[in-house]
Amino acid sequence: MRILFFPHEDGVDVSGGAADLVALALALVAGKGGMGTTASAEPRFGGTELASVEVVSTSGPGVRIKVDSEQSVLLIEGDQLGLTALGDELRSIAEMDDGGHRHIEYFPDHYYLAAGSLAMVVNSPHGGMPAR
Repeated sequence: MRILFFPHEDGVDVSGGAADLVALALALVAGKGGMGTTASAEPRFGGTELASVEVVSTSGPGVRIKVDSEQSVLLIEGDQLGLTALGDELRSIAEMDDGGHRHIEYFPDHYYLAAGSLAMVVNSPHGGMPAR
């Protein structure tokens, strides 16, 4: 899994294989856990590679996606309902059978993201744009 942080855009970009996305989804549903990331020789397009992602269960409400820049960690914190909803979304991305990506961004009355959450783009395991 590769995670790039774009501090000037207040967002992260997540890429990985289906197994990586499912592993992260399982950590979200469990409300704890995490995984290391791998550095890539591919261009970073101005982003900073993060070393790991960690999931922490809190009382909420909702899920907050944030970055601990000093530790180089993507932190995903939230209540069980919100973490499960995000986990379900990651599983559906892992099951994509074509290229593409999904934007996960807060907006007022978002059903699981909390205000102040960073935007997150999660790429299909097939990368790129859809062939269709």
